[in-house]
Amino acid sequence: MIMNKFRISILAIAASALVLTGCEYPNGQANNTGTGALIGAGSGALLGAVLGGIFGAIGGSIIGNQIDQSQAAQLQAQAPVTYVRVQQNQPLTVPDVQALVQAKVSDDVIITQIQNSHSIYHLSPQNIINLHTMGASDRLVNFMINTPNTVTPAPSQTVVVSDSPPPAPAQPVIVAPGPGYVWINGDWQWNGAGWVWVTGQWVYPPWPNAVWARGYWYRGPFGGWRYAPGHWRQ
Repeated sequence: MIMNKFRISILAIAASALVLTGCEYPNGQANNTGTGALIGAGSGALLGAVLGGIFGAIGGSIIGNQIDQSQAAQLQAQAPVTYVRVQQNQPLTVPDVQALVQAKVSDDVIITQIQNSHSIYHLSPQNIINLHTMGASDRLVNFMINTPNTVTPAPSQTVVVSDSPPPAPAQPVIVAPGPGYVWINGDWQWNGAGWVWVTGQWVYPPWPNAVWARGYWYRGPFGGWRYAPGHWRQ
């Protein structure tokens, strides 16, 4: 028993040393995903045979790809709709990506979010210019351009809620940040445990002359409430 505890302690110390060393890409940039995996592996080693190091490594990879607290706070303050979409793993619009870039979220995290949410883009020349103006890297823009060929479309899912959404609260329309922006009204979203109000915001259309078709909740033929998501159309 004493020997087992000693082995666990040695493993924990070794894992801690690896974590303190950290991981880097070949170009010297910090690899948050790799570091997170080491943190998880260290936790798994500490738990020993009870949980197994593999669970810690998987959990650590997820930790490494999370937006840090300062970035999350900035994103929630500047783009609350984007913040909710990221939390709920919803497809990201071009303005969502711009908001993530402005919040200083790394390319790796944004690209992972695009892949996990099955976001697909058909960028116009103006979209590309706007992304670069906001500070998006060539790597991120090129990945977005190639999403029709590299990202698997999301499977169709229908969320059914037994209760109807509450009445929409009064919400003043703030001044547009610039010419060409479109106001998207707020809406109720279901997070699995209750209703969450997503405030309206000004959004720049993804292509010229794009029109926003607002999402809405409707009662299904067999009961329950279903959501038809908003989308851009010609």
